[in-house]
Amino acid sequence: MNTSRRLSFSGRQVTAEVFANARDLRLDGPSIVLNAGVTDVLAGECPRKPIHPLCSTLLTGTRVDGADLLVVLRTPSGSASRPADIVTEPGWRLLGDILGGATDVTGGRPFDPKTPLWRNSQDTVGRIAFDPAHLLGEAAAPGTPEPFDVKVNLWFAPAGTDCFIHKRHDFIEVHTQILGTGRMQKFREQDHSTLYEDVVMSPGWTTPQPFCGIGPDGGFHYPWHQYHADTDCVWLAVEYHRTTTPGDSS
Repeated sequence: MNTSRRLSFSGRQVTAEVFANARDLRLDGPSIVLNAGVTDVLAGECPRKPIHPLCSTLLTGTRVDGADLLVVLRTPSGSASRPADIVTEPGWRLLGDILGGATDVTGGRPFDPKTPLWRNSQDTVGRIAFDPAHLLGEAAAPGTPEPFDVKVNLWFAPAGTDCFIHKRHDFIEVHTQILGTGRMQKFREQDHSTLYEDVVMSPGWTTPQPFCGIGPDGGFHYPWHQYHADTDCVWLAVEYHRTTTPGDSS
């Protein structure tokens, strides 16, 4: 119980740990607590209220009764005023440099490699099994579970950055705000004028549900969407990757 380790991108601005099979876990200082599993997590004081799967909250001076997979992030005192300093730490690279010439990653207009969008290393925090149709609200009752690897990493963008409208992913994702204020946005087309949903993100908040649905091919289909940074922002991407292809019974 309470098996934990420090995540690969943990640093001075944001410290990050993952806890597996957490039981009676005490959280003394302010912490962003993400339930990366698929069962409710009970936390806080009475009356006990759950942190639902793929959701997060800010906790301090309390405990978590139990969690299958929990990501805990902390921002040391004073770091919130200079989130841009995070890209001076090891592991941070401009996304355009990571992609190199492979900028056609969206199914539409190519990514502009000059976009001021930084990413740190990705860490696999565990493997869990669930029925994606049930998780995404497309089935009333869970069916046969599938195994998924859970991967997380941090992103940074300065104030005013549109982080590029895209829709192509082969995984389920949600985002957790760590520093600053941003938005997850949906569009009808790869055009800012077609915005139709704007989800404001403040520290400790995770997008309330994944944006994707399951397509006829069994894959994950997204609307056009992007992250927009209102202020200098740091956020966590949480990805659920199938370990088998749809329909594979092996």
